[in-house]
Amino acid sequence: MIEVALFGAGRIGKIHAANLAAQPGVRFKYVVDVNTGAAAALAAVHGGSAASVDEVLADPAVKAVVIASSTDTHADLIIRAAAAGKAIFCEKPVDLTIEKARACAAAVEQAGVPCMIGFQRRYDPTFAAVKERILAGEIGTPEMLIVTSRDPGAPPVSYIQVSGGIFKDMLIHDFDIFRWILDDEAVSVHATGSCLTDPAIGAAGDLDCTAVTIRSAKGRLCQINTTRRAAYGYDQRFEVLGSAGMLQAGNHKPTEVSLHNGASVSVDKPEHFFLERYRVAYANEMAHFFDAVSKGTPLRTTVQDGLKALELAEAATLSWREQRVVTL
Repeated sequence: MIEVALFGAGRIGKIHAANLAAQPGVRFKYVVDVNTGAAAALAAVHGGSAASVDEVLADPAVKAVVIASSTDTHADLIIRAAAAGKAIFCEKPVDLTIEKARACAAAVEQAGVPCMIGFQRRYDPTFAAVKERILAGEIGTPEMLIVTSRDPGAPPVSYIQVSGGIFKDMLIHDFDIFRWILDDEAVSVHATGSCLTDPAIGAAGDLDCTAVTIRSAKGRLCQINTTRRAAYGYDQRFEVLGSAGMLQAGNHKPTEVSLHNGASVSVDKPEHFFLERYRVAYANEMAHFFDAVSKGTPLRTTVQDGLKALELAEAATLSWREQRVVTL
């Protein structure tokens, strides 16, 4: 039995808590949150108890921790959990600064513990199928990746002010997709953006619409377009063009029913938001984490992947601010 502690009792913490509780051979022992009432309530749902950080890390029975607390807590918790010999799952990003993210990677390496970063899109069945078919050679050599990533609405400005900006908060997933799908690294990044949906986002020093072009070490190209406002739902698509064809990963819809009549043909809009779109991916990634903890299965998303994605987000931020191509 693997005993586990969860840091963070907010929205994503609740998702991970339910998936934790569903894992065979896993016991949900503690929940830690600055809101002790929320921690106690979530723990009670799954048969655990509220605790402090110190209590969790000092308990030798706790073999793994899941970090789903605010971003500004990630680095400290990773470093302390690694020193305590715990296996670690941490939501993205590792931190908002490259320096702290590198310190986390060093701490994990020194401790020799598993540390998985929550890039859940790699565990989505549709996206994973595209990756498998690329590896099977269905489209020859991949040459270009086009990513569309659009939210139905922006988070509160109070969140945006502490998020690190759209490149570190939202596009960090797309930067990971670039590295994973093309199995390549970036050599240059050009990013531009605007504030088109809410002036308050611009006043907070951030963007709500972006366009990013990446050139890879193998000369491949990736274009990413994002917005905080898609009136029709959560729009998550990409296509990979190769020397022998193309693979596309489309949106998920609540149903596949289509209506055909004299006026039009209509289908359901895409899933409303990421919690619906990636419900299976979140479950799959947690199962993968505990498979790694119990059996030593190699992690699909490591702290190094988190660091690489953050480096791309930092380069994109610099490119936008200085209005130039950034070479990595």
